Amino acid sequence: MTYRPTVRGRRLARELRRLREEQGLTLQEVADRLDWSRATVSRLETGQTRPKPDDTADLLDLYGVPSPDRDALLNLAQEAGKRGWWTAYADVFAGSYAALEDGAAHIRTWDPQLVHGLLQTERYARAVITAGRLLPDRERVERRIAARKIRQLVLTRPDPPKFHMIFDEGLLHRPIGGAEVMGEQLEFLAGAAARPNITIQVLPYAACEHAGLDGRFTIFSYPDQADPDIAYVEGTMGDVYLESTEAITKHRDRFELIVEAALSPEESAHLIAKAARSSL
Repeated sequence: MTYRPTVRGRRLARELRRLREEQGLTLQEVADRLDWSRATVSRLETGQTRPKPDDTADLLDLYGVPSPDRDALLNLAQEAGKRGWWTAYADVFAGSYAALEDGAAHIRTWDPQLVHGLLQTERYARAVITAGRLLPDRERVERRIAARKIRQLVLTRPDPPKFHMIFDEGLLHRPIGGAEVMGEQLEFLAGAAARPNITIQVLPYAACEHAGLDGRFTIFSYPDQADPDIAYVEGTMGDVYLESTEAITKHRDRFELIVEAALSPEESAHLIAKAARSSL
């Protein structure tokens, strides 16, 4: 099973790399001293391997990390190694998306064509998955829908993340799944917009050219300042996770420009409710 690092796993990987560099050691020198392969050390530092507490302890001993820092990092290794609910759906999720989404404190997303998966109704999701994924059988479609339902629980848990979704006005007029399914979806969105942790905006046709023309993206932010934002860009040829300061700043700026061009949450809610009535 492919390891998909959680937020804690990524944090630990960064810390292990930082500690090695502070000691002035190369990957090969660490590997030689611990009788490991260079690839093993590299995979731990890049979050490609699930960190074992014993391996982490060996590295901390080598780097001379004292307590309480040592205890904190060992605890991080324990937490990073825990299996999340998404591991049971390794055939559905590519990359680290579900793990990163589950740990986020703030999710900002722009998609001109589709309702985000966290707010899709079951029938709308089925229509989207069936048409867009080109899956060969009903069983695989239903498995994706089951996974999506579990994902959606993140917005109703006791400590839900803030969720800010923006989409193009054209979404309101494309009856995905048919008029009845779309009407149901829009009614659900109208209700979701009233929840305190959810903000929904519509980018109107009047916006003409705008900062979101390059395509959809999502930005994850985390409660611990040690965890930098991550931008996720999805495409038909694969997923990209952006973590550099430059890339994150660019996507934050793009999102804010789209926010400014979009209708206010109140105006958006009115437009969504109007479209829902027209669909039913």
